[in-house]
Amino acid sequence: MNQNKRIAKQRERRRYRVRNRLRWDAGRTTVENRRPRMNVFRSNKHMYVQIIDDEAGRVLASASTVERAFRDQQSYGGNVAAATIVGRLIGQRAVEAGIKRVAFDRREYRYHGRIAALAAAAREAGLEF
Repeated sequence: MNQNKRIAKQRERRRYRVRNRLRWDAGRTTVENRRPRMNVFRSNKHMYVQIIDDEAGRVLASASTVERAFRDQQSYGGNVAAATIVGRLIGQRAVEAGIKRVAFDRREYRYHGRIAALAAAAREAGLEF
């Protein structure tokens, strides 16, 4: 198996492991204690974060590096500084919407670099996960 296929398989297994853990946590808690899911998508140039209520199928809050609130602060969206700004934005918007606790869905991305910076900034803004 060549290296690209091996890495793709590792990412796929990691993605399923993270999502299954989130589903297991949601299934073992009561309805009142369920948390919305904070989903992260990362590309080479941009970063997108959504807080999703899976039961209702609605997006409760979102932030990304392509919106005006981000562009006023920084022009490039593919680095750790950009992830910190997006984390701060999603944290502020979630607190304004009355969301305090979320389940962090990092997908197949490892918890370092931009993902860790986004999580730390969201925690500083008031989110718990």
